[in-house]
Amino acid sequence: MVKKLAVLSIALVLLHGLAACKKDLPKPQSNIPVSTPPAAHAHTNRLAREKSPYLLQHQYNPVDWYAWGEEAFAKARKENKPIFLSIGYSTCHWCHVMERESFENEEVARYANEHFVCIKVDREERPDVDKIYMTFVQSTSGQGGWPLNCFLTPELKPFFGGTYFPPESKYGRPSFLELLKHIQQLWETRHGDVADSAKKLHEQLEQMTAKEATNGLAMTKAVLTNAASQLKEMYDPRNGGFGDAPKFPQPSQPAFLLRYGMQFDDQDAVQMVLNTCDKMAAGGIHDQIGGGFARYSVDAHWLVPHFEKMLYDNAQLVNLYLDAYLASGEKRYADTARDIISYVLRDMTHPEGGFYSAEDADSEGKEGKFYCWTRTELSKLLTPEEFNVAAKYFGITEQGNFVDHSDPAPLPNQNVLSVVDPNVPKADETLLKSAEEKMFATRSKRVRPHLDDKVLASWNGLMLSAIARAYAILGDESYRAAAEKNLAFIQSKLWDAKTKTLYHRWRDGERDTVQLHETYAFLLAGVIDLYEATLEPKHLEFAIALADSMIAKFYDKEEGGFWQSAGSPDLILRVKEDYDGAEPSGNSVATLALLKLGAITDKAEYKKSAEGTIRLFGERLQRIPQAVPYMLLAFDFSLEEPKRVVIVGDAAKPESRGLLRAAQSVYQPSKVVLGNVGPVEEFAKTLPAKDGATVYLCTGNACLPPTKDAGKVKEMLTADGRK
Repeated sequence: MVKKLAVLSIALVLLHGLAACKKDLPKPQSNIPVSTPPAAHAHTNRLAREKSPYLLQHQYNPVDWYAWGEEAFAKARKENKPIFLSIGYSTCHWCHVMERESFENEEVARYANEHFVCIKVDREERPDVDKIYMTFVQSTSGQGGWPLNCFLTPELKPFFGGTYFPPESKYGRPSFLELLKHIQQLWETRHGDVADSAKKLHEQLEQMTAKEATNGLAMTKAVLTNAASQLKEMYDPRNGGFGDAPKFPQPSQPAFLLRYGMQFDDQDAVQMVLNTCDKMAAGGIHDQIGGGFARYSVDAHWLVPHFEKMLYDNAQLVNLYLDAYLASGEKRYADTARDIISYVLRDMTHPEGGFYSAEDADSEGKEGKFYCWTRTELSKLLTPEEFNVAAKYFGITEQGNFVDHSDPAPLPNQNVLSVVDPNVPKADETLLKSAEEKMFATRSKRVRPHLDDKVLASWNGLMLSAIARAYAILGDESYRAAAEKNLAFIQSKLWDAKTKTLYHRWRDGERDTVQLHETYAFLLAGVIDLYEATLEPKHLEFAIALADSMIAKFYDKEEGGFWQSAGSPDLILRVKEDYDGAEPSGNSVATLALLKLGAITDKAEYKKSAEGTIRLFGERLQRIPQAVPYMLLAFDFSLEEPKRVVIVGDAAKPESRGLLRAAQSVYQPSKVVLGNVGPVEEFAKTLPAKDGATVYLCTGNACLPPTKDAGKVKEMLTADGRK
């Protein structure tokens, strides 16, 4: 999906043999506890002043790290040194490995400090920086991943990059120290060639990332059919999911296919999604004891995860399982959504309501140690009766199913829990529940993985959306309370009401100054979902403020689409994010959110901005739709006038809440739900109450006969559920 940049110079040719950088490598035989400072803090670098958990993990490295900023850039310019840029995040296993092997190595540090200006970046705090240099590395090497290690000129232009480099020459690549020495030699002896390559590569990057609206393409429902066909070809009929190992949930792909299947009565597509949900929920990627999902599985059948848990994955999976529940009526999907929310509210929530970012894969220096079990351990913990039921249900074996590669003393016979035999006799259900409770209590006493406790407004927006929808669909009042508390936290810590500015990160009492489009887009989508779940006018007012500010700061009025950042001298490119991967892109989320907000408020600017973004992505939607499944959701929403469910009456009263719950209990994604007070569209304000709460189902200025009956509301939406 990423175009290949040409190798332009002798310098790049000489480095070509060093450029094989893969995401998934044989695991190095090293697993010392993460970020253990040397005795008496022999080294403390500038990162000690930062708030990012990832940067703080490197504060005791002998490498003289700088944070991304003018202090480092000025030093590189003044001393004419190349910049070594290393990007990662705090729960990244391979980032930990390279830190232990290279960045804590005194010899490597001395050489790096003498010849380079070394900069650390948290990709979760600065996705705009990461996007530029990841695009470069993917385009020159064909691979990407983290840690992302890139060499730049003092003008911040990249000339070589890769991912993980080992401490000794192996895996067909040089040691990291050898790489540093080679780069330094080229910088000294062929500086002109390197500078020329960097300049030309930057020009190619500019051309590659530039986008123009494709107004000439015919955008019809055939785009949806083509996209569904391609996704169905990627489907794994044995294991569920799309593609092979390593397998990521990428929830926007099944979310689109489910919507397509329900809309066009394609039961094969629907079953592909439901089977995928079942396989994931039964797999080791799903924490069977504590809830929530890991980031991905290293195999094709969802068994052995890469154990880190990310807020953005779990938020999107809540929405996917809620959709599966609405589409199928099967309670198990609602239970999985509840399970994820329970995990987030228990383990990933600040006391004041913000949601934390992630939990690590490692604990005590070993990946997965917190989550895995041996047969012997369980046999001692449980009664014989509990053990027999649990061992059969979870497939516990003597040899285990997970190989620990840590050194020294790898842990033997580890079992990742997955549902191997779900057919538990009714008489044994109590035994299984008792076993699970004991396992959870015992596991809770283990050393937990590192918690990345920064609060990102963008990812909080995704989880806000999930919990708001869960409240609307499942009716659990605790979900509404959590959603309201979360939004109050974000508004208090990260929103400046006077300037209508939303900041990206809050941690330890301090917010950053970064302006990112996805921050506004993701939170906007979450606030709209909270409004539709509650009909509170103040939430709609806030959504309007967010949308107006987002358009003013990031929208490209000439070509359409949203810039990833507001523009900054520390960025060599302005980029429009165009990939719905593990996270959906800001452009995709903004487009759907603006279409919905436009339908609720009848503000033409919102629809205009959304349609301009769809035109910008027209060619991508038609040629590689699997790369933009969330944008496909927005495109589908744009094809017809959405249905408006207008609930007239006091939203706080039980009768109104019952009607609101009914409106949200049907799988009908081409709708919006609104009240008739506050800044809603004018037609809704003219609809009269009929002796209490009343529902109108409208399109344009035409409505079906009003009703007070929740069952009738469901009938009206179900009858109109397919186009």
